[in-house]
Parts: sequence; C-alpha cells; structure tokens
Amino acid sequence: MVITTRHALADGREILYFDETPVTRVATDRRDLPHTTTASETRFDPLLGEWVVFASHRQTRTFLPPADLCPLCPSTPERATEIPESDYQVAVFENRFPSLSTTVTKVDATVEGSPLTPLREGFGRCEVVCFTSDHDSSFARLDPARARLVLDVWAHRSAELAEIDGVAQVFCFENHGEEIGVTLSHPHGQIYAYPFVTPRVAKISENLARHRKAHGGNLFEDLLTTERASGRRVVAANAEWTAFVPPFARWPYEVQLYPHRRVADIPDLDDAQREGFAALYLDVQRRFAHRFDTPMPYIAAWNQAPTVRSGAPRAEWWLHLQLFSIRRAAGKLKYLAGSESGMNVFISDTTPETVAAELREVTA
Repeated sequence: MVITTRHALADGREILYFDETPVTRVATDRRDLPHTTTASETRFDPLLGEWVVFASHRQTRTFLPPADLCPLCPSTPERATEIPESDYQVAVFENRFPSLSTTVTKVDATVEGSPLTPLREGFGRCEVVCFTSDHDSSFARLDPARARLVLDVWAHRSAELAEIDGVAQVFCFENHGEEIGVTLSHPHGQIYAYPFVTPRVAKISENLARHRKAHGGNLFEDLLTTERASGRRVVAANAEWTAFVPPFARWPYEVQLYPHRRVADIPDLDDAQREGFAALYLDVQRRFAHRFDTPMPYIAAWNQAPTVRSGAPRAEWWLHLQLFSIRRAAGKLKYLAGSESGMNVFISDTTPETVAAELREVTA
C-alpha cells in the first residue's frame, strides 16, 4: 500500500509525498518565492513533421550546486529546500523551471514571418521525482522495496497526468551522471506530460501497424519472443521480465526491459510484474554501475503508449524501458557527431552481442 500526501510549495506548485507506511506530513514551505512563470512555446517543424519545444526561461535554472546547497535534500532548520519535510521516502513536485506548463496562455498561430511554422503554447506538465532523501545514493543503491515504491509512484503520476485534458503522452525518465548533462546530482528523475505524441512513439506506432499488416503479429511480442529464444543478447531475466541488448542497439551500452505479458503503460502493470521489475531493474542497474571502474552515465527512458485522451493507437503498444549510456569504453564517451546529429544515422562503436556478454559477466 502506498500512502500519498499532497501539499503546496510557497509559490503554489504542488508537492506529493509517497510512503510505504503512514507518516504525518505537515511541514510547510517557509521560503519567500516569486510566482513561477513559464514562457514555453512549441513550434512545428514542417520538414520533419515534429514539434519542437522552446523554453528560454530555463537558462537560469540551478546548475550543479554543492551538496550542502542541494535543493532536493530535505529541509533543515537552517536551510529550506524544495522539500519542506525533514526526511522523505519518495517526493514528487512540479518543476520550478518547467519546459511545459498547464498555466500557459493558449496560442493558435504561426511563427511571425513563417506561415509554414505553426505556433502553439507550451502546454503540459513537468515534475521532479526524488527517489530518496539520501543525497549520496543512486538508483542502483536502492533496496527492492524502495525501487518498487518508485515504480508505484511512476504508475500513480502516469495515471493522473494522463487524465489532464490536452496531455497526449506521459514520459518518465532519469538522467544520471554529469556527462549526460544532469544539473542536480541528487538521485532523481523527471516526468514530462506532452501535448503531442512524441516522434519516437509515433514512428514505432506506424511500424507496429506495418508489421501487423505484413506478418499478422505484434512487432514488440515477436521481438521479445525471438530474443528470449536466442538468448545471445539477454543480460538477465526473471519470471516476469527480460532484459536484453536490442540487436539494433544505437547506443554503446543499451539494454531494454520488457514484461512478458503485454501492458500499454506503467499503471497497467499488476503486482507480480511490479515486483519482478524492481528486482530485475536493480540487477541491470548494478551491472551498469560496475561494468567500468566508475558508474556509467545513463538515461533510463520509459516507453509508454499515448494517453487514451490523445486518440492515438494503444492496442498494439508494449510497455518497455530503455537504459542506455554514452560511455563506449573506460574513459571514453560516444559523441553524437556528424552522422548521428546531422542525419540521425547512428554508427556504433560496440556490438550488441559483445555488450550483452560483458554485462552478463559483471558481478555487483
């Protein structure tokens, strides 16, 4: 059972606490904060058929503060942070510097001087998910119970955000490591509620339909079935989930985690699937952390179906998690240079079969 407590921060942003057992949460935000303003907008790229978000106000966001000034640590009598409580298990709050916001003024126009470029408001919601109050921890260091609680929080927030009129897709993710570009080192992730279906999900949906028409099956299911049968690229598995390096991996180190039974999104996961995920994900996380002398920087990205309100197809979607790193070798990073950044054609420095074998050999 997850206990949820809601409060408001000094500037009106919402904060939620999630606990495994009842805890009294009455601390108030004593800071004198100006009201959060958002100047986000989205512009449509007619060449690629994709929306681009502009959020210039984020230039002033907090950048790599020292540990004693971390805004995600619990508040103390001497210093108030984004978390008013003196301790917490998992906390979620609206981002102070959001890329998207539900309070933006509605716009339906084109960019000045460019009638081919539709312009819309930057509608949506951005939340910060703090996995633990321990500043020096990481997801890989969480115990199974806390990892399960974080998954339950992702499910809770995904379900609630999907009910907002105008939200088409909910994206839960974690950026880990300075090389990835994190601006706060405290263990945390983020959730974006987009007003459109993202390019990745839209493209996959098109290929799902194409595969169904050509072969009569679900592309996700066929991929999972063949990878489990082959085993060459499987890193770890349990009764509910399989983690494997995709045979077409773009990133030097990339693992995808699939539940054995199809669900469209995180809220759809049943209790057995949630327990199985927590165990397997911690296993894979620790393999990433110990593959080299220092933990790998990574991005963990949940691939959920578009929301019901979006009207986009959901029936074929198979929830999965991508975990990938830009580290290609000890002390070496993969930079997205000409081919990747210019043409979106990835050139890999590793092979999926070798990476899978290396990760299987890691002992945490």
